[in-house]
Amino acid sequence: MKKKPMYLHQTADGVAALVNRTFDAKFESDAAYRASLPDMMEAVNAAEGARVPIQQVGCANFRLPLKFRAADGKTHTLETSVTGTVSLQAGLKGINMGRIMRSFYEHEDEVFTFEVLRRLLLKYQRKIDSFDARLKLAFSYPMLQASLRSGMKGWQYYRVAYEATMDREGAFRRIVEFDFVYSSTCPCSAELAEHARNTRGVFATPHAQRSKARVRVELAAGRTISIEDLQQHCAHALKTETQVMVKREDEQAFAELNGAHIKFVEDAARLLYQELAKDKRIADFQVACSHLESLHSHDAVSVICKGVKGGFRADFSDFQSLVC
Repeated sequence: MKKKPMYLHQTADGVAALVNRTFDAKFESDAAYRASLPDMMEAVNAAEGARVPIQQVGCANFRLPLKFRAADGKTHTLETSVTGTVSLQAGLKGINMGRIMRSFYEHEDEVFTFEVLRRLLLKYQRKIDSFDARLKLAFSYPMLQASLRSGMKGWQYYRVAYEATMDREGAFRRIVEFDFVYSSTCPCSAELAEHARNTRGVFATPHAQRSKARVRVELAAGRTISIEDLQQHCAHALKTETQVMVKREDEQAFAELNGAHIKFVEDAARLLYQELAKDKRIADFQVACSHLESLHSHDAVSVICKGVKGGFRADFSDFQSLVC
């Protein structure tokens, strides 16, 4: 029988593979070689499927260290997850996604602000021939938090995202997303616990749970707001932020603090609305709260928005992302 070759592997009877799979580590490409490489952007009839525009196409969750400036002027270098997308006109095959990633490395020594993101979006629209462009930077932001009574300090980390968009008319939107974790004690449970103690001498504790609010704010034109400002808004509205470093006096203080500020999930949403609506730097906002019930096997949730015409809507549904 005639010996059959394989494409990628040598056979047991010694027939060599048809395809050479060796890697030449010493090979270096020059300008002429790079110019000879095929480019899908030059292909005719390369796009598959319906010849319709795509609203978003790009890269998600590529990570690199980026610099962000704190309110006190200090700079943090933080691992950042970047999502960059652009619109794609009907009939076009691709966008050369490497450009989105390379653009961040071109600016890696800068402190990232919305102005840097604006320049990047303009570059995308120009180089990729896109009508709409969007960037989102997600990172964990540290703040030093003091304990309630003992004077100890510890680092609290907040999930933050900067989102910038630019449409075909050049309208530029700046959105900051901020997660705030707090404790919530149920007012109904608190009343029932006190009733049991007063009427029957029974020790009962109201149910409380770790809870999270996700605040999305769109900045007003020409205005800016720091991450520290958003943390202060949340802390002032909700009062019961979870603690980092505690001694016994701090734990007792936290119990007292929760007793002073019992709240349903709808209370949390309205308290944040009241706080954010006063800040003229914020043009629009959406708040989603989730109380991870210790009474039930499900969570209590609420969503509220400022109510700006054409702005954010109370259509948040990704409550699973609020588990903390």
